[in-house]
Amino acid sequence: MKKQIITSIACMAVVLNIAAKDEVKTQSHLSWKTIPVAENLYMLIGEGGFTGGNLGLSVGEDGVILIDDAMPSTLNIMNDAIKGITEDDIDFLINTHVHGDHTGNNTTFGEKGAHIVSHKNMRKHLLTKGIATPDGNIPAPKEAIPVISFSDSIDFHLNGHEAHVFHLPHAHTDGDSAVHFTNINAIHMGDTFFNKIFPFIDYTSGGTLDGYIEAQKTVLALVDDETKIIPGHGPLATKQDLIESINMLEDAKSIISKLIDEGKSEDEIINMNPLKEKYQSWHWGFITIQKMTKQIYQGLKMTSI
Repeated sequence: MKKQIITSIACMAVVLNIAAKDEVKTQSHLSWKTIPVAENLYMLIGEGGFTGGNLGLSVGEDGVILIDDAMPSTLNIMNDAIKGITEDDIDFLINTHVHGDHTGNNTTFGEKGAHIVSHKNMRKHLLTKGIATPDGNIPAPKEAIPVISFSDSIDFHLNGHEAHVFHLPHAHTDGDSAVHFTNINAIHMGDTFFNKIFPFIDYTSGGTLDGYIEAQKTVLALVDDETKIIPGHGPLATKQDLIESINMLEDAKSIISKLIDEGKSEDEIINMNPLKEKYQSWHWGFITIQKMTKQIYQGLKMTSI
């Protein structure tokens, strides 16, 4: 378990280092691309470098709902992209989970009057652990902390949308939420879905391998072939993309489970690189194929403790 915790902390340090490097990039290297998803609903995805997680934006006469808010380093270009859609201020900010590449501008939007919404566990993380920085955790400002929290679900009825925000337990973290726009057949999954790339499961924040897979299956039961899925990272997705993610995770779990049953150690399995033949294309800078192998191994060992 100690090795698992150290590994996950190291993974989070990588995220923070990426964010710190982006702080010193000139904004001309980065941009937010706006993708219409449905009437009055948009996805914003970063281009030119790491901008943080994908955003969702619902606009209309009833107000503006923003889903996640990336990192401080991209605030100005994010605001420019939002102003390309609406000049109105953000009324509600939904945090899908606690990580700084999805909550980095909470303080700014909170100071401007946005009502921040999250699962109760996500709020608890900010209250008890604060905000992660490259130099360690710092207390979260009052303005960054959600003022509305829920246990199982909460519903929004704005801009002609029926937005059902619901908890996905012990998945990417223990405070994950998805936002299902039921009447326009769209859903924002936060980091319970990395489209076409290996995901990160934060075991130190209550995430689990089985919970992550179950979260994707939960959403799969809600979608059809026409559903637009906004992942936490990666391009706008479809039901088939989600199915491919589930299949990859279950297959990777089976491959590594068999090697554990054969008595192979963590280092031996990593050196064997058993996911390379099928899943090399899922490899990316943050979660390499070796890190994914280790992550699956540790998730399986956690369930056997």
